Parts: sequence; structure tokens; C-alpha cells
Amino acid sequence: MSGSSVFRRARTVVASAAAFAAAAFGVWTGLGGESAHAAGAVPSPDHVVVVVFENHAYSQVIGSSSAPYINSLKSGGANLTQSYGITHPSQPNYLAMFSGSTQGITDDSCYTPGFSSAPNLASEQLAAGRTWASYNESLPSQGSTTCSSGNYARKHNPWFAFSNVPTSSAKTFAQFPTDYSTLPQMSFVVPNLCSDMHDCSVSTGDTWLQNNLGAYATWAKTHNSLLVVTFDEDNRLSGNRIPTVLYGQPVTAGSSSSTTYNHYNLLRTLEDTQGLTTHAGNAASASDISGIWAP
Repeated sequence: MSGSSVFRRARTVVASAAAFAAAAFGVWTGLGGESAHAAGAVPSPDHVVVVVFENHAYSQVIGSSSAPYINSLKSGGANLTQSYGITHPSQPNYLAMFSGSTQGITDDSCYTPGFSSAPNLASEQLAAGRTWASYNESLPSQGSTTCSSGNYARKHNPWFAFSNVPTSSAKTFAQFPTDYSTLPQMSFVVPNLCSDMHDCSVSTGDTWLQNNLGAYATWAKTHNSLLVVTFDEDNRLSGNRIPTVLYGQPVTAGSSSSTTYNHYNLLRTLEDTQGLTTHAGNAASASDISGIWAP
């Protein structure tokens, strides 16, 4: 057994012991809910990449012949069968996923950049001395706050709403590295209006994912890294039930969870993969995604 394997096993044992102790402490002191969210319940990947697609219900993607690649990730990773958006339309869902709150936004209209200073995934990550970036397909230039340009739509890029997130951390998708070891510890990828299935087909988005993130997914499987593929909302016809698939070395291949989760649970889980001690908005009271992680 290699030294790194010994380290990983030791880290798992320590984390499990810590999670047990935290849970026991909650029982003894009556703290209850919060103790159930011990960071040891989730893995600590070296890199996490979250890709967000648009406006499709679970049944339109999972099991669909139009999405062979996403379904291959489901088979080789984990499938959340009861994953839900928060609301409609798109923009407040992205804000919820990123900051644990819709920030009072109820539509897709173009807001003033940096209107909020609320905590969010990126501000927490940077405050902890960790690394963050977003990669936005068809963004005219790094840090551009334009509302729309061709197939680019800022409504799908929630980081621009926050004064505590440097606009320079919003990169074009062309800046997504080919050496995945240089990726930030946490990053989001947002395809453009065609690639994300908003204006184009499920097949178009599935092919885009395979062509652009397939190599990362393969790499993640052997480099303690994680790919999360999710959707902002459904097609308004399925109770906002959406596809969410996780893939990579920290995930048990072929696993699934029928627990009801939403964007706040995903945010909480992303925060805990980073060992963050703060949690934004409704993520503070949300549970971690569980039952899918490799031992």
C-alpha cells in the first residue's frame, strides 16, 4: 500500500471518529440537528467542478436516450433521485445554489452588479484562504458584467451579484485549464444558452458536457476530485424535480439516494467538502448529501 493510500485511510478513520464524537456530543447536549452536519460526513476532494444545466425535469434526462453521457456518469457515479430546485424562474435558483438565498430576486431581470454583500460559496472559500473561480461559456471577457451577449446570459452567473466576490474570478470557459491539477479547489462551469439545454436540445447539452468536461471526469476518477452535474430548475411540469449526478473518486460507483435534497443541501455539501466553518443562508440548516460517498 502506498503512503498516500495509508494517509487517506488514516484521514477517513479520523474523520469518522470525529463525526461520531460530534453526533454523540449533540445527543448529550441536546443540540440535535446541527451536529448531524459534521464535516466528516462528506469527503475532502482536491478539486470540485459543478456544472449547471437548464430547465429540464429528471425524467427528461435520466434514462433518456438523448443523454447517454450524463447517464454514463450516473452509472459510474451517484444519482440523486429526489433532487429539487427552489423556485422559478432561473435566476433566483442560481442565487440559492450559490448563496443559500434568492437574495430577494424573483425574476430574470438584470440587476446591478455587486448589489449584495451576503456570504456565499466563493466569499467563504476565499476568506478561508482557499481557491475559487467560475468558467462561463461565451462570457465576452474575464470579469465582464454585461447582462447578455450572443448566447451568454448573466442571469445564470450568480457571482456577479456579490460585492465580496472579485469579478476577475469570473473567467471565460476558454480559460478552463487543460492541466486539471491547476484547477481551483472549487469552481463552477456555466454553459451558454445553447449548450446548457435552455435554447437547444438535451442531446446538444449532453454532447457538450462529454466534449468539454469528459476528460476532467475521467481524471477526477483517479485524482480525488469531484464532478457535479445539476440543473437550475425543471420544465415547470414535474414539481421542480431535477437531475443531479455526482462523479469522481470520492463517489461510490452506481450509488443513488432517494432522500429529498435541494439547492441548499448541495450548497451545504460543497461547503463541507472544503472544510468551511461558515455556511451561507439556508445552507446553515440544511443537511449534507449522504449515502453516496466512497469509504
